[in-house]
Amino acid sequence: MPATWCPRRTCRRATRGDLVLIDDDLTRLRGRVERLKSRHAHREYPWSRTRRLITNVLVRATENDEVAVRASFVVYRIRGEMAPFVGHYEYRLVPADDSFRIRYRRAVLDLEALREHGSISIIL
Repeated sequence: MPATWCPRRTCRRATRGDLVLIDDDLTRLRGRVERLKSRHAHREYPWSRTRRLITNVLVRATENDEVAVRASFVVYRIRGEMAPFVGHYEYRLVPADDSFRIRYRRAVLDLEALREHGSISIIL
């Protein structure tokens, strides 16, 4: 399963293989972070400032060792102008020691089009 998966708004029931905005597995996610930390990401140098607000966390179901959780989010990217990304996360969590680990995360954007968000250069 991907580390982060974000379908297009018009394709809410997207499945693997469909055209999506983000389809990062752990390797791709690590590569993205490494690139953003380097000076090779010219669009992100100097780095954008970001703020992430996660609210309305709801446990949807529990099955076997997994907990299905849904949470609303707003991620603000500030670089000259402020561009908000609004939507919700769908998580599958598994117990790990005294807490939980994320097994799966899907980000569903409420935006119809990315307009000034053109490239999703931050990690949702």
